[in-house]
Amino acid sequence: MAGGINTNVSATGAGDSKNYTVPMAVLTSLFFMWGVIAVMNDILIPYLKKIFELSRAESMLVQMSFFSAYFIGSLVYFIISSTKGDPIDKIGYKNGILIGLAISAFGCILFYPAAEMKVFGLFLVALFVMAIGMSVLQIAANPYVAILGPPKTASSRLNLAQGVNSLGTTLAPIFGGYLIFKFFAHWGHPLLNSLGEKILTDSGDPMTSAAVQYPYIMFAAIFILLGFLIRFTHLPRFTSDEVIPKGAGALKYRHLSLGMVAIFMYVGAEVAIGSLIINYLAELLAYPEMEAKSFLAFYWGGLMIGRFLGAYSLGNAGKESKAIFIMIGISLVSFLIIFGAIFVEQDFSFPIKRALPFLIFIALNLVAFRIGKSNAARTLLVFSLMIIGLLAVTMLSGGHVAMWTILSIGLFNSIMWSNIFTLAIKDLGEYTPQGSSLLVMSILGGAIIPFAQAYAADLLGGYHYSFFIPMLSYIYLAFYGLNGYKVRKWKEG
Repeated sequence: MAGGINTNVSATGAGDSKNYTVPMAVLTSLFFMWGVIAVMNDILIPYLKKIFELSRAESMLVQMSFFSAYFIGSLVYFIISSTKGDPIDKIGYKNGILIGLAISAFGCILFYPAAEMKVFGLFLVALFVMAIGMSVLQIAANPYVAILGPPKTASSRLNLAQGVNSLGTTLAPIFGGYLIFKFFAHWGHPLLNSLGEKILTDSGDPMTSAAVQYPYIMFAAIFILLGFLIRFTHLPRFTSDEVIPKGAGALKYRHLSLGMVAIFMYVGAEVAIGSLIINYLAELLAYPEMEAKSFLAFYWGGLMIGRFLGAYSLGNAGKESKAIFIMIGISLVSFLIIFGAIFVEQDFSFPIKRALPFLIFIALNLVAFRIGKSNAARTLLVFSLMIIGLLAVTMLSGGHVAMWTILSIGLFNSIMWSNIFTLAIKDLGEYTPQGSSLLVMSILGGAIIPFAQAYAADLLGGYHYSFFIPMLSYIYLAFYGLNGYKVRKWKEG
């Protein structure tokens, strides 16, 4: 269990330092929005691919721009913190969040001229700027949520925030796709391809500049409104009475350094599996793209289920009598949200019997939580071993068995970010913000491991056996949950 995230900080305020309900409610809205923004890339890619007549490799520059920004933004932050002193400690978590919101809003606004001038490079710049803002938000908001309350429930709070994030990733493809490919598709003049022909969606609707301009202007407005809300909401300021030395002090801690690798492996494996599911289901079961996309919702929705369960389980240790019934209720409600979203997306024609096998893996997820016993490290270990088993079954089987085992991995990915994060920054004291920036930097795994798996798939002639690549990531994560998380400095052995 993650205890003592930062033993040297204290909250300043008017006697309400222990009442964090309002700050947590405000902060979870941030997690929802960056879940929406991240998954909107999946909608943006096919739009830009058609508009600019891109190859598959060229269209992947969208994700490369987005994920590389996390790395570069965090690297710059780390360099500043190690040479000039930690910026977040100087300006405060609240101001750091406001700066991140302002940068992200500006990146969203850049979509308007990019679409107006029809310049692919400017779209990439907009994505990069937007993701730079997101990296600042991650650096500031993740540790802030972790220390905003008792240390023993830090993982619970992060799982709750990440659960709301997953609600955004579950709903964004449906509503974002509707805005871009349907609602705003009829605003403005249809765009033309190199032959002077109208560019159409798969369903025959016209594609216009307004289709991306107005949704992203809406997102910019939401970021600005959130900024005003946070500006005028009392958020406790956590301060340290210790002098913060310059230099890369956070790297002295073994559990932080190994945690950076863990975040790299986790994000890379999660993005790799999610990115390949549509193509894998086409290869495995000959599912058309739109049908496979519906099943993809179970993968991302599984993260939502597991994170809400993690928020409850990791924050309610010892309440065995009623915990299981509450967790079952959370699971069923979350399952119905996912199914309902797919049901609406499929014009009310998706039969529930096609989704019922997912309940088996939800039950397995509940068992895994009970084995984890509300301990962040133990739960990380158990979930990693579960995923290794699921990947093995995927590669050794086929058909619908392989489909459901790969989709259910989202359930077990759920708690990994929050558990790794809280374990990695435990007892860093004044180095907590610096450690946070290093962990966010490790999101670079989302740009590298997916390409490694795709390359392996090319060599193997298909995706089926390429899943040994993410399996290697989860083997490392099992090690981190078993031993790597233990707090110590490198010199201590």
